[in-house]
Amino acid sequence: MSEQRALKGRAILSAIRRVLYREWDPLEICDVESEAVYDPYVANVYRLLASKVPREKLIVELKHMQVELIGADFQKEKKLHLIADSLMAINVSLDT
Repeated sequence: MSEQRALKGRAILSAIRRVLYREWDPLEICDVESEAVYDPYVANVYRLLASKVPREKLIVELKHMQVELIGADFQKEKKLHLIADSLMAINVSLDT
């Protein structure tokens, strides 16, 4: 992988991390914990985005991660739609 693609990859993962931490934040710890707290979920979200899953599939996965994996209460469906929109706005292509 070229250095430029590696830099782009890190920028993509950072953008996903930022959305998960600032917008999704099912544990409501934004600004208290490190942004890395949701890192275990970044790669999965990246794979979903890179495979161009439909918005509804992304929402289902966000809900699954929140409830089943993290054990947090379910957030309002409307909020998950907004988070999915933010994630889907990230250009996940490694091509420059």
